[in-house]
Amino acid sequence: MTRRMPMGVADDPVAVTGIGVILPGAPTLGDYWDVLRGGVSQALELTEEVGGAAGRTGCEVKTDPTVVLSSRETRRMDRFSHLAVYAGLAAVADAAPDAGVDRNRCGVILGVGLNGMDAYHREFQRYLAGESLHPLFLPLAMPNAAAANLALRLGWFGPAVVVNTACASSANALGDAARLIADGELDLALAGGAETPLNGLILTAFAGLGALSPGNGAPHNACRPFDRDRDGFVMGEGAACCVLERLSSARRRNVRPYALLVGYGRGGDAHHLVAPRPDGEKARWCMAEALRDACLAPQDISHINTHGTATKANDLAEAKAIHALFGDTPPPVTAVKGTIGHLIGASGAAEAVASILTLRHGHIPPTANYVTPDPECAIDVVAGPGRPLAPGAVLSNSFAFGGHNAALVFASAGED
Repeated sequence: MTRRMPMGVADDPVAVTGIGVILPGAPTLGDYWDVLRGGVSQALELTEEVGGAAGRTGCEVKTDPTVVLSSRETRRMDRFSHLAVYAGLAAVADAAPDAGVDRNRCGVILGVGLNGMDAYHREFQRYLAGESLHPLFLPLAMPNAAAANLALRLGWFGPAVVVNTACASSANALGDAARLIADGELDLALAGGAETPLNGLILTAFAGLGALSPGNGAPHNACRPFDRDRDGFVMGEGAACCVLERLSSARRRNVRPYALLVGYGRGGDAHHLVAPRPDGEKARWCMAEALRDACLAPQDISHINTHGTATKANDLAEAKAIHALFGDTPPPVTAVKGTIGHLIGASGAAEAVASILTLRHGHIPPTANYVTPDPECAIDVVAGPGRPLAPGAVLSNSFAFGGHNAALVFASAGED
């Protein structure tokens, strides 16, 4: 079997030219950077209006995503589609592609882990009460709804694809989209993810798995990635999307890219349905594949945006994987889940955007709530005010239930 050309040696690399987000505390890209730099958790106690989840802790999006939709569109989409369309349209507006772009060669690739959970939760309550279901329940809740709604709104006729690899979904979506651009199948791709898991059903289910933090005394202190006293994550919701195109296309339009997506690795643990492989070996292999695709060595990486869930097993496995690949002096790491929560299928895209912003601003944002180092996770976790970014590329990790692993490498576009 012929191995495809690594993205890192492409004559015309894949560029990120547009970004849109709607995240906890961050309805815009500028707000997101402010939230990350501040390093303060966005977690709050949820109200009864949030899917019957009163008393639970979560990182909620307070901005109304339907401001970009008509009343008819709003009624025909579930909340995860509302968020996806908001972020997706913002990304396309940011990139401002040529009006004459061939819409047959424009595609949407989204990562969604749980899809229309709001609709499922709401309609199941109606079913139990003997009430009629919403006539559009299935198209509201289907996993491909967000990608389909974006393609409809944009009038793009290329593939509208959904990737579902649990918490690695949107990282895989970005990597797969970059490959479609690099291999010449698409000229323009909108890639990212959206998720709305803040309802009583999903929060109770994750609590039952022992994955959620019981609170640590206050919502904003609950999620503590890599800290010795970590005891689980806080759930979040949101969406993040990027527009990808070839660098030559961006230069022709006189657009300065945010970054280049130069490496993509993916693989699996084949170990356990919900637990990571304890030695982190296949996570290490996935990161190494991303570096191979980028044609970079470990010493070329100046920062890692980790998966960093704040669960005992996941953080330890990731720390072991980082040590195995980078040796005793790995690059500094951060974990944004301490700030915005765990967005499940959308987390990879939110963290990829954080990695791009870190490159763009030359500053590593801190890991919220990191106070007491864990001697078993002996990695350089950035805390406090953050830290200047050394020259080099940035690696973004996503590791998921089912053993799904994804890693992305971003590099500067080298333009002023």
